[in-house]
Amino acid sequence: MKNGPSDFLPDLNRVSRVAEVHERHQSNLEQALREAREFITFYSWVSGIKQEYLGFALEGVLFQFLFEISPARADVDKWLWVFVGDVPPAYITCEDARTPYEALDAYVGALEEWVNTAKMGQSVAHLIPVNVPATPDNAALLERRLKFIDEKILPGLK
Repeated sequence: MKNGPSDFLPDLNRVSRVAEVHERHQSNLEQALREAREFITFYSWVSGIKQEYLGFALEGVLFQFLFEISPARADVDKWLWVFVGDVPPAYITCEDARTPYEALDAYVGALEEWVNTAKMGQSVAHLIPVNVPATPDNAALLERRLKFIDEKILPGLK
């Protein structure tokens, strides 16, 4: 039997409720949270946000949030990882990403595919959306950020 969207639950032991980290966390947390909320609620398939968690934060570089949403359709996952910061904003479902590490690894992998395709001058229309033109120069800039995340951030989340 195939799993439905709501069958993929994140590991909540590896995240913190946003309300609990607000007082002791970076000054940019509120701004990043606002950006992540705006990003995900832009989609018509999101009716609202029920719960908010912080998976990872590196001020000025990357914020990873986990949202439990109220889906507007039955085929929509109710748990989503949202990435914002000095990186392209994006979401990843919990289908293959239950932990902050797995979600960030999936995000980096999806963006690396975009980088490789853009470097070859091919269409990126079928890939994760990135908010810049798919040029070799933009691909090189993103590739440097992804290398930093892959080498400096991912190992610490594992």
